[in-house]
Amino acid sequence: MTDISLPAAAGLGTFERWLSIWVALAIGAGLLLGNLFPNLFSFLASLEVASVNLPVAVLIWAMVYPMMVGVDFGALRQVGDKPKGLIVTLVVNWLVKPFTMAALGVLFFEYVFAGLIPPKDAQAYLAGVILLGAAPCTAMVFVWSNLTRGDATYTLVQVSVNDVIMVFAFAPIVAFLLGVTDIVVPWDTLLISVGLYVLQPLVAGYLTRRNLVAKGGEAAVGAFKSRVQPFAILGLLMTVVLLFGFQGEVILDRPLVIALIAVPLLIQSYGIFFLAYGAARAWGIPFNVAAPCAMIGTSNFFELAVAVAISLFGLGSGAALATVVGVLVEVPVMLSLVAFANRTQHWFPKEEGAS
Repeated sequence: MTDISLPAAAGLGTFERWLSIWVALAIGAGLLLGNLFPNLFSFLASLEVASVNLPVAVLIWAMVYPMMVGVDFGALRQVGDKPKGLIVTLVVNWLVKPFTMAALGVLFFEYVFAGLIPPKDAQAYLAGVILLGAAPCTAMVFVWSNLTRGDATYTLVQVSVNDVIMVFAFAPIVAFLLGVTDIVVPWDTLLISVGLYVLQPLVAGYLTRRNLVAKGGEAAVGAFKSRVQPFAILGLLMTVVLLFGFQGEVILDRPLVIALIAVPLLIQSYGIFFLAYGAARAWGIPFNVAAPCAMIGTSNFFELAVAVAISLFGLGSGAALATVVGVLVEVPVMLSLVAFANRTQHWFPKEEGAS
């Protein structure tokens, strides 16, 4: 993994600037612990409600909560005055991303890698990457937005609108791309995930912010966010440990397959980011909106993709494996893009009052 230490100007602490190192160590720890203590990770994996893993939900909640404290509900009415970021997000997420992911999957699994992967396995991996491509990010984007000092309120609106569209568009798009007419989408998983990863921390953040503003104004909010930020990073690292612990044995047993699946995912991730980021720059969108709007499409709602893959094809399927590889690819990719965005923020106009 490439070192992506960030410049001091990015406003990140020492621990955050070396986050790529800690994530690499967390991946290694997850793989090691998953193979040393498979029964423990089997037990943790069994703690689910509607296919939502509860330990992972708690950790993601810890990641999102500090970001939610920065949300100023009074500014929500102004978001309609700045629709450009929303337009870029929605066009890239729903008119571009699912179809380019499917095209790349077909190109690599049916043609480029045809001699390396049995046709049946290739179809399973293709199904997995399609599920990832049709599920743009929800919870984790708050982490990436926070690391680029994105506008917390605008990020919330982007994610909220994205979630509403996902409820109606995910199943039809996946069904079309997979050629399946009766796909079963776990709606309870989708709704519970949104409640756990967005709604609950949003309510907690609002109540916390209101209390802090009453006591000490915005200075108190800033001081509180600085104190809780380490817990958000810890939540990210522990999430990585768990996810790779759950699939550690499979990943170590099939390294070549993992590398092959990662190729189209890497191309897709960087391609989608630079498409959205370039559009935002060309349109003069402020950096604290441009960075999050590019991150939403680049990152994936992997919890939903994994749950649907397991529901449709089984826990040990190639489709489920491909969605887990999506997590493997996403963390270092997103960290590298966070670093790139922070180093190129001077390309964009600045906006007063950025969160």
